Amino acid sequence: METRGRVLVVDDKENILKLFARLLGDTYEVTCAEDGARALALVAAQEFDVVVSDVRMPGADGFEVLRAVKSRYPDTEVVMMTGYATVQDAVEAMRAGAFDYLQKPFLPDAPVELVARAMERRRLRLQAERLGPESPGSDFVFAGAVGRSAAMQEVHRLLAQAARLDITVLLTGETGTGKELAARAVHLNSARREKPFVAVNCGALPAELVESELFGHGKGAFTGAAQAKAGLFEEAHGGTLFLDEVGELPLNAQVKLLRVLQERELRRVGETRPVQVDVRVVAATHRDLRAAAAQGRFREDLFYRLNVFPVQLPPLRERKEDISLLAAHLLDKHYKAMGRTLEGMTPEALRTLVGYPWPGNVRELENALMRAVAVATGPSVTERDLPPEVRERQEGSLPGGAAKHLPYRDALDLARDRFSREYLTALLRDFEGNVTRAAEHAGIERESLHRLLKRYSIRSDDFKPRS
Repeated sequence: METRGRVLVVDDKENILKLFARLLGDTYEVTCAEDGARALALVAAQEFDVVVSDVRMPGADGFEVLRAVKSRYPDTEVVMMTGYATVQDAVEAMRAGAFDYLQKPFLPDAPVELVARAMERRRLRLQAERLGPESPGSDFVFAGAVGRSAAMQEVHRLLAQAARLDITVLLTGETGTGKELAARAVHLNSARREKPFVAVNCGALPAELVESELFGHGKGAFTGAAQAKAGLFEEAHGGTLFLDEVGELPLNAQVKLLRVLQERELRRVGETRPVQVDVRVVAATHRDLRAAAAQGRFREDLFYRLNVFPVQLPPLRERKEDISLLAAHLLDKHYKAMGRTLEGMTPEALRTLVGYPWPGNVRELENALMRAVAVATGPSVTERDLPPEVRERQEGSLPGGAAKHLPYRDALDLARDRFSREYLTALLRDFEGNVTRAAEHAGIERESLHRLLKRYSIRSDDFKPRS
């Protein structure tokens, strides 16, 4: 007969303990502790598979329970429970090793699903230890990435596998989804972690200097080349080279990149001597390289060389369950950076964040919260502190329905403003923040477009390619 998993539930509210016992009792062996001190005593006496603990309790709090559990039983998974006012505590707990958090009030199926996932995570960790060092790492660290959605868990799994395999990785996804964070995670969790991580945005390199920057040049190779210079491939020797926006490389540079990937050697511009390089390449793009190859804008053979291990990073609108945790993480980051002391975010503000489609993904969310922290005057960030485009553009909302209480002309102005903001946002996204090209496409003067962007508080820099 299979042994039932053991769960410890810690909360100073008797009704919470009874609820967990009822929800989990048929599946697991459930032990309840009415405070942190009792939990510490139980943890000292026996090992649990999963511990579910409230964050705020009199005496020993959830952080003490977490530290005690992880110190004594590193493979035990810990889930923290928190209310709206203490979501930031839960974020801190996850940084300290907690598996996830459960926000009060919750639906009855939430703890059941969360404990089941924690049990599965523990099973996989123990299995990895039994299989030895060649099994996929369960201690993969994705620094700066916050997310508990199924989509991000799959990204986490793929990146952990890629880190161990030492192969070329192609990261795809919209601008602002965190491709450079993912590339750094692959490097830092690989056998190359002690060697350099070198990042370059291929789209930001002048066309005439791309080959020199990537592959280096010899003395006198061109006007101004007073001395020989190693390129980024040589700088990254033994480590990882991150080629961001690789789809922007000119075709002649694509030929040389393909040769380096195939032969693991390069020739500096103006030299014939081959230079051996040992580099893992992680490339990233927001474009469809397969389509670009079909159109002759990207070498098909290079695409297949790069696409050895593809990882798609999901847009924020497809993992909205991560927004509350991301918001808490980013607010904490910017509170500290600005020297502010705030309690968190109101439920209304959080609902507004969840209702916005985030075309700029995590980077746009971070910019919005930076502004909110800067303008907030009360103890918490409120809906009023969020940028107007976030407050006004909610998915599924219709301007007419939202403004039916207004006079016709005011409602028309509101609809016009919403249309203008959405049109300008889509325009800049399509042209990657290039105001000149966007203005030409829209059929208006560049200065007129600048005035419109200023009127609607839209920054062209937010749409320029970066990971």
